[in-house]
Amino acid sequence: MIPEGATSINEIVSVVQDNDIWRYYLGLWPVYCHGTNDQDGFRCICAQLLVSGACRQHELVKVFAQNRKRLNRAVVQLRDRGMASFFEKRVGRKGGTILTDEMLGRVQELLNAGLCRQAIARELKIGYSTLSKAIGDGRLLQPPRTTVPMGSTRSDRSREDVAVSGGIGVACTRTQERVAASFGLLNGVESKFESCVDVPDGGALCALPALLENGLFYQAEKLGEIEGYYSKEQILLVLVFMLLCRYRNVEQLQGVSPGEFGKLIGLDRIPEARCLREKIATLSGKTNADQWAAQMAKFWFEKYSDTTGFLYVDGHVKVYGGDNALPKRYVSRQRLCLGGISYYWVNDAIGQPFFVVEKQIDHGMLEALRTDIIPRLLEDIPNQPSAEDLASDPQLHRFIIVFDREGYSPAFFKELWDNHRIACMTYRKNKTDDWPEAEFEQVEARTPSGEPFNINLAERETTMGTGEQSIAVKEVRKRTETGKQTAIVTTARTLDARTLAPHMFARWGQENFFAYAMNHFAIDQLLAYGAEAFPDTETVVNPAWRTLDRQRRQLQGKQTATLVKLHKMDSEKGADPKDKRHAKWQIKKAEHLEELTDIDEQTEKIKEAIKEVKQHIPWNELPIEQSFKQLPPARRTLINTIGMICYRAETAMATLLMETKATLPQSRALLQDLFNATADLKPDYQEKRLHIHLHTATTVRRNERIAHLLNHLNETCTIYPGTDLQMVFHGPDPASEKHIKGTVQFPADQEF
Repeated sequence: MIPEGATSINEIVSVVQDNDIWRYYLGLWPVYCHGTNDQDGFRCICAQLLVSGACRQHELVKVFAQNRKRLNRAVVQLRDRGMASFFEKRVGRKGGTILTDEMLGRVQELLNAGLCRQAIARELKIGYSTLSKAIGDGRLLQPPRTTVPMGSTRSDRSREDVAVSGGIGVACTRTQERVAASFGLLNGVESKFESCVDVPDGGALCALPALLENGLFYQAEKLGEIEGYYSKEQILLVLVFMLLCRYRNVEQLQGVSPGEFGKLIGLDRIPEARCLREKIATLSGKTNADQWAAQMAKFWFEKYSDTTGFLYVDGHVKVYGGDNALPKRYVSRQRLCLGGISYYWVNDAIGQPFFVVEKQIDHGMLEALRTDIIPRLLEDIPNQPSAEDLASDPQLHRFIIVFDREGYSPAFFKELWDNHRIACMTYRKNKTDDWPEAEFEQVEARTPSGEPFNINLAERETTMGTGEQSIAVKEVRKRTETGKQTAIVTTARTLDARTLAPHMFARWGQENFFAYAMNHFAIDQLLAYGAEAFPDTETVVNPAWRTLDRQRRQLQGKQTATLVKLHKMDSEKGADPKDKRHAKWQIKKAEHLEELTDIDEQTEKIKEAIKEVKQHIPWNELPIEQSFKQLPPARRTLINTIGMICYRAETAMATLLMETKATLPQSRALLQDLFNATADLKPDYQEKRLHIHLHTATTVRRNERIAHLLNHLNETCTIYPGTDLQMVFHGPDPASEKHIKGTVQFPADQEF
């Protein structure tokens, strides 16, 4: 006979909750009661039920989920000290030595902020068991864990995208705005975010603060104007997220759900491939992309002016295998002469790019430096010495250009120094002697990124070139443990060896940039089909001159081979007049001499013919059968500039991750996974917040590093472009929500 609504403990004892009172019944008779939060009364009643035999221990454990040891202690206390002991006030109990009142207050604040026990114990350096015991004793109150409000699931969104596909297209859910844009009544729709769960590639939103910091929308008005449903800023966001998520080109986006990717920019979907290619062409225009790239270079020069003392220039060849017969050039990574496009990149000492010059007709690095790179550097680099400073100090330089042996030329060094006071630095060619070991001294130097290392160095003042082309330089040599000496020459004679050598060897940072950007940011992509005419001012090598020059070089090769044969014959036994083979030897030598005379005559004729032929002619004077056209460069310029922004943003984020003792490769690998991570999006238009909840990484350590990065991102208080929503990032580790601050406005120089 159990009262209605009660829970049976056994056949004769039951318990029922009446508001805030728990009542215990023996049959139909109430025998005990205690308040809901009265732990002492509960322990006393449990002990009485066990001592009287009304209940057994396993019955209480099953109903109340109590610990057996705790019940045993309550029975011992009742038998030894009586019922009054459960309600005695504890007198003389000392406070905790670790969790003092002050510490308890700090812990309670962190608990209220939503941090988990592990994160609090790690931050305050207290034991996890100590913290858990305090919560169990009631000295600390852990608030109930809040869950992220649910939004539309991926399945829901997929069904909705398919449902509207019979109208305008897949995932075109904002029908009215699309129709208005098609009639010219709307130009660029507003980005609107909805609550979404499990958005793929949602981690790419973490890169937005770094992208804006590196000037994603700086001087965007230089680009072509876009009309229709999508705005210029939304197209740029699609392109940067495309590269960060490692989709190398527009065609690869065809394998991505357009509706899901559109959630990253607050739209129903991204443009289809054909539409996106048209938008890229509109943005690029004929010269728009070049103007924007030039403005971005100026922006980076001004922002990172402390890195412009050493500038690194190197060439990179994009191999082209199409129908258009582009001139061939040597591709070092394949060790072949292939048709392609030459790029000359300008980077800083740690590999960060400033700008790139494309040369489909390439006359070499020195010509690219002279006509394309040096004029831009002289105009764009800030804080250069004034004319008065240069006049007062004959050895003062504006900046230093570093390149490999391709740019080794004493005459060019002298030209840059005499005309512009620009210093050059490269490896020395034709090093024939080794310096004495006694000249070398082991010094402690630092890489451009600040890491110390030891190196054996020696330096001398010397000259390069002969006659009027000679110039004074400083030569620095590094000696390895095996005795090998690497020679460096520079016209920056005021700097010492421990400064010059690390910056010369930092040139490998640019090579690393080529390898990484080629694999991850599509700097080798063609991106546009078709061909167009070169400007009339473009000159090419005259095919007639090239043919004559090839014949001349072939004859020189034959001449060298014949001279080698003659020299070899002088050491043969037949050269002795007393030898019986002397007659045959003379006949053979006469044949070689006759062949050599014939080669000399042909060489003189070709030399005379070469003098009558121009080495370079305008492009439009090429014979029809040997003519070629240029591949449209504007779209490559746009994507390369966006790739540079992405690389700089990723490098900045990797630097923050390196604060957690991760190496640079580990940081970049973690970021690649982060950009492809799934996330939940929850906009709060009342608080003007856009909450991005990232799903967990593969390990606890990775979650901790991501939490460290998100703390820095939340401190930037970034406003999502085109909205008034502040981006708030939540990681799988609650410690990532530690530094969420108030809103700030979008930077004035980057407004839409």
